[in-house]
Parts: sequence; structure tokens; C-alpha cells
Amino acid sequence: MEPIEGSDHHDIVRVSEPRLSPDGERVAFVRRVPKDEESVAATIHVVPADGGGDPRQFTLTDGVDAEPRWSPSGDRLAFVSTRGDSDRPQLWVVPVDGGEARQVTDVPGSVSALSWDRDGERIAFVQSVTVDEREEERDLHGDERTVPDPKVLDRLVYRADERYFDGTRSHVYVADLEGNVERVTDGEYDYGSPAWSDETLYVTAKRTDDPDDNTIVDVLAHDLATDEVETVFQTNEWMPTIAVTDDDRIAYTHTPAEMGAMGQTDLLVYDRASETTATLTENLDRTVETPTITWGREAESVYFVTPDEGAFAVRRANGDGSGDVETVVTDGHVTGVTAGGGRVAFVRSEWDHPGDVFVHEGSDTTRLTRVNEAYLADHAIGEPEPVRFKADDGPTIEGWVLTPPDIADQKADRSSDADEPYPLITQIHGGPHAMWTAAGTMWHEFQTLAARGYAVFWSNPRGSTGYGQAFTAAIERDWGAVTMADVLAGVEQVTDRADIDGEECYVTGGSFGGFMTGWIVGHTDRFRAAVAQRGVYDLLSFYGSTDAFKLVEWDFDTTPWEEPAFLWEHSPVAHVDAVDTPTLLIHAEDDYRVPVNNGEMFYLFLKKNGVDTRLVRYPREGHELSRSGEPAHVVDRIERIARWFDGYSARVDAPRALDRGDEGLSTTDDED
Repeated sequence: MEPIEGSDHHDIVRVSEPRLSPDGERVAFVRRVPKDEESVAATIHVVPADGGGDPRQFTLTDGVDAEPRWSPSGDRLAFVSTRGDSDRPQLWVVPVDGGEARQVTDVPGSVSALSWDRDGERIAFVQSVTVDEREEERDLHGDERTVPDPKVLDRLVYRADERYFDGTRSHVYVADLEGNVERVTDGEYDYGSPAWSDETLYVTAKRTDDPDDNTIVDVLAHDLATDEVETVFQTNEWMPTIAVTDDDRIAYTHTPAEMGAMGQTDLLVYDRASETTATLTENLDRTVETPTITWGREAESVYFVTPDEGAFAVRRANGDGSGDVETVVTDGHVTGVTAGGGRVAFVRSEWDHPGDVFVHEGSDTTRLTRVNEAYLADHAIGEPEPVRFKADDGPTIEGWVLTPPDIADQKADRSSDADEPYPLITQIHGGPHAMWTAAGTMWHEFQTLAARGYAVFWSNPRGSTGYGQAFTAAIERDWGAVTMADVLAGVEQVTDRADIDGEECYVTGGSFGGFMTGWIVGHTDRFRAAVAQRGVYDLLSFYGSTDAFKLVEWDFDTTPWEEPAFLWEHSPVAHVDAVDTPTLLIHAEDDYRVPVNNGEMFYLFLKKNGVDTRLVRYPREGHELSRSGEPAHVVDRIERIARWFDGYSARVDAPRALDRGDEGLSTTDDED
């Protein structure tokens, strides 16, 4: 058995976006695998839903494919792809019974959010376009736009993900299969989430006050025959999601405006015929994951996903709000849910695999794919052990410990004494309102660090979702102290074990986990070294540069001009003079969720205070670096984390640490 390594990222297949055919007989999904150092290959595959056959590749390996969507009759599959002469994602359609895929659109923006009409003759989609493109109808067909120089900014939020908006707004379009494209929305607003009933196209729109300064969403009904548009209702949601039945019942999500990110998202259904609204999750103390909501057979019930105490639950609720919410499946890390023909399909990652397509019918769950079977057969996989603990009088916290797998000479690679306990790496999740499981997106990183001889500990401290509203809101106006108390309580319990070395402890995390890493090194010397990744280190400058400034308003109930001293005191940079822990900083240059200035600021402060530090900046990367960055960067990041901790370990001599990349300055107990 081979140990898992960082470079194995190139060999690991990932699946996503499962979609059941209307008759429930097949599941289409996206298969992604690194193609080279800078890019990935993403293709559509189809697998029988009864588990009686192997997946087959459905689209050519040419460009990046996404968003498979079955036609209502199931005879065609629409998808988005960058294949062809442009790297702009466009709409393609391929017949299911054989034949070549055909490009339907050639528009200047990136096509997304596909939705077939009920007749299977038209497909709605979203693209972002400029005023000039709309006025000159170049948004219906046109060349790729030029990048403005200079950029003139007049929106409150003018960039997100890894791009500037450059004067564009997202609008909804309808294309027929001959490639005729019509725009059905207009104005200086952002529209999205197209969904059809028998006669009507529903869309969402942000049009209240300054739409960039709130999360109020209109749900609009557009009768394409008469071109009449009606505002059906409003909801409040960061990422609005709707699902519509033939008879105009609209399932949607809603988060109380006064709670913001700390609030739980509910699932509701509006019946347009009776003008009534039912809250399906009124008695469920869990938040609904967006955007995974879908109507089931004959539109009697709605399926959705919630985080639930260290696992993700697929749940079902009656569309009229009657009865209790039913748990369909609860295990592992679930992403995506789709229903069709009496079945429910989803992607699930578990401790022994990084993700496959599953289908549930009746009381049975069947695994349809084993995309990493050959890789897993040759590599030693460790099984995380669940742990529970509490800080002082706080609630019980759930976590996991992953120790190195049983590989010959594993310990000898780090120490001459094979009976020595393992050093410990503590990982802290982002969010802050997120939840980790025993598997999920960190599977490869955790297994790699364990294979290098470390025990890895992670948990869901207060502020996490999946444990109820009060648990999520427990860090209101205090991200640092509450979370740190829970994390350190877990570290102390884990290091009480005989097989873990309480003197050899390290800490890392990304985004909010980066904030917490910076906060912890400013408040304790418990860890020998730290790696803070794409973190919020100064709440004031973060507020002024992020696309998510509302997070500060929601979680801290203030702004920088109202309580500047308060936000400064709750920022890691305010406590940098107390930092002694060697701290590596990792950031992405095109990160617009936590812009790189936060990393630069913390780095300069650490340097000025004599702390051993380095700043690693990844070009062309955004906030999703660890999950969807260029393959070479993903591997490099994992290797740098391991080398930094190796370099400060008392178990590794200085020359050996330098051989692993000169990432840390080796210390000994005498030098501490």
C-alpha cells in the first residue's frame, strides 16, 4: 500500500452535479480530473440508476463541461461547455441516443443556470452583459468583450469570485434549439434562477433600494406569450433558490433578514393559485443548504439537504407543509440532490472515498460509481475517529482525529523511535458558519498530512451549522474567544491520548479558519508553528474590500465607523505584538472574498514584530484555491503546509527540513 501524497491530487477524480433523468432510469454527472499543471478535464458521464451498469462518458474531452440538464422527454441533454473556439462557457445540446453535441449559443457572456421549458423546445439561461451589449443586441450573439481600461467603478459591490463585473448585469435569456436567443429581462438589476411552469418562466431579481446593500429578492413571473411580468413575492436570501411545479407552486429558501449569516435558512412553498405560503421546515432546527432543493414525484414533496451533527441529511417534506419533515438519508458529506422517477440521487463523500454518485429508492441506497477504485486499492486510507468534548460550561463539541495509516516504516520516516507519539495538526474550518464531516472537500489534504506522520484533528466549534440556531449564533460579536475556547478544549482532550504528542502541536485553517489561526497565535503559545490561509486578519479593511461586507454587519452588528475600536480589538492584527509562533501566510492574488491586502497587512505586522514568517501568493487564484485552484497550486499549497510544520518540528533535523523545501526554520527544545 502506498502513502497518499500531495501530488496525488492529479490522480483523484471528483464528481459533481448529479441529475436524474425524468424517468429516473439514468443519472448524468460531471467527472473532473486534473489534465495538466494548470487545467482540469471535465466531462459529462451517464450511469444507470439501478446500479446495474458502469458509467459511460457522454461528452468529448474538449473544454470544461458543466450543468448537465435532461430535456423533459429525456431524449436530449443540455450542458454548458468551453469547447470550441472560445473559452466562454456556451450552451450545447446532445441527443441521448447518439450523435454529436451541437452548440446552441454564441453570446459574449458566460452561460449558466440552464432550465428547459416543459415542452423541451426552449432553454432559459443566465449571462452577464453590459448596457451597450443590450442596447446594440450584441448580447444575443457577439464576440468576447474587451476588458475596460481603466476600470470605472460605481457599484457598491463591483467584483466577486475571481472577476470584476466591468459594468455588467446578469440577465435571463431564452434560446430555442435552432440558436435563436431572446433576452427576457431588462434594466440595471441582476436576475437569475430561471425555472419554468407549464405557461410561465419564473426568475429572481434584486431590485430593492441599493441591491448590493441587502439580500432582498423578488420572485417574478414572466408570461412569455403576453410579455407580462408580475412580482409574485419577495424573500430574503444570500443565494436565492427556486424550484417550480407545472401548476405554479414555487419552492424557495428564506433567511430572516435580522439574523443574516447566523440565521437558519427555511424552505417555503408559495401556491400561486391559492395565494398561500407554507413553511416546510418551521419545526426543523436545521438550516437548508442552497441551492439544492428539488420537487419529487408528481410534485407532492420537496427534497433538500441540511447539515446535521457532522453529517449531511437528505430530507423530504410535503409540499403543502403538512406532516413532519422526513429524513431520507443521513451519512457522509452530501452535495447536490436531484429527484426523478421515484428516486433521489446525490454525491456523497465518506471517510474511505472522496466522493461518488449514489441513488436512494424506498429504503435502499445504492452506490452507482467508484471513480477512484483503482487509486484507493493501492493507497493506505486512515479512518477518522470521532471525539466529543466541551469547553468549560459550553455545549458538547464534535470532532475527529485521523492518525497515520498502518504503513511499514511510516514512523521511521520521521523518527528513529517507532514508538514515539504522533505530532498533531489542528485544522479549523471556514465560514464561520459552516460544518465539517469525517470526509468532504478536505479528504485529500487530511489524508496526505496523516500519511506524512501527523495526527490531524478537526471539529465543529460553536458558530458551526448543523447543531441548531443557538449553536450557530453563539459567536455573535465575538468570532475569536468563543471559537478558540472550543478548539483548544479539543486539542487538550486529543493530546491526553498516549499516541499523540502534546508538545508537538501545529495549527492551520483557511478563510475564517485563517482568521482563527491568526487569533490563536496572538493569544496563546500552545502551537509550535502555524499556517494561516486566505484569512480575515483586519475586520475594518476586510469590510472595505470584500464582496461580503454584510458578514461584518450581520455577525458583529456594527460598521467600522460606528465601532472602529471594537472591530480592531476583535481582529488578529491588533494582537500581533503578542505573537511568538512561526506563522506561514498563504493567500490568492485574485481573492475577492478576502482580498490579499489582509494577508499583506498581517505579514508586515508579523515581520515588524520579529516573528518567523513568509507570505506565499498564488497568481490567478481566488478564494477557492484549495478546492478548485490550478492543480499545481493545489499540490504546492499542501506540500508547503507540511514542510512548514516539518521545519519547526523537534523530530526533524535542520538539513532534512531544508531539503523538503526550506519552508520552515528548524528549532530544537534548547532553542525555544
